[in-house]
Amino acid sequence: MELKDKVAVVTGAARGIGAAIALAFARRGARLALLDLPSTTTDESVARCQSSGAVTRTYDCDVSDEAQVVRACERIAADFGRLDLLVNNAGILRDGLLVKVEHGKVVRTLPLEQWRAVLDVNLTGTFLCGREAAAHMIRFGHGGVIINISSVSRRGNFGQTNYSAAKAGVAAMAVVWAKELARYRIRAASIAPGVVRTDMMAALKPEALAKLVAAAAAQRLAEPEEIAQAAVFIAENDFFTGRCLELDGGMRV
Repeated sequence: MELKDKVAVVTGAARGIGAAIALAFARRGARLALLDLPSTTTDESVARCQSSGAVTRTYDCDVSDEAQVVRACERIAADFGRLDLLVNNAGILRDGLLVKVEHGKVVRTLPLEQWRAVLDVNLTGTFLCGREAAAHMIRFGHGGVIINISSVSRRGNFGQTNYSAAKAGVAAMAVVWAKELARYRIRAASIAPGVVRTDMMAALKPEALAKLVAAAAAQRLAEPEEIAQAAVFIAENDFFTGRCLELDGGMRV
């Protein structure tokens, strides 16, 4: 896909990986629709995209809310007159052990609300945005690309029952969508980053961060811009579909 003048939707676009992907697309000449929670300011991300000359609009949207997703995608379609590319990046963490044991006694189990919070945003949100974007792509008839942001944790990571399940799911959905949507010239793929230098990582204790770095063959964290490069590759390479691009620096959880 030639990105110039295409309409790219990025969820969770206020900061981190989402903001980096939005900027990378902006520099390729795409027009941007940036989605994030109403409580999250996208001003900095918008300013960076606009400084690259990209037409950029923002839309308040909780991706776990069906009505909000439907409304946001309808507005994007009306505002831009097309929808060519979606990056499902919005996600949250709510880590916890399935069962916590102290002195031989079970003291805590993973709460259902903690499970649901992660699945609602990371998995259901990806489903809802993918469904609505695909429907609009089909109506416009220009084809398109859907990129789901998975994680190295999709293989299963200690303390991340909910997150691992969700990230395995978004990778699997990309495979299904690639098969189902090919007839409409819509590609679908996913990216599985390792640990990326974001605000979330900056909040970790130094010893915890050091362990994560040591687990990667590259012996460092990924930069958000490196994940953005992968998204640009998938968007522009018309033969890439139905696969997960692992970008984890040689990390194995």
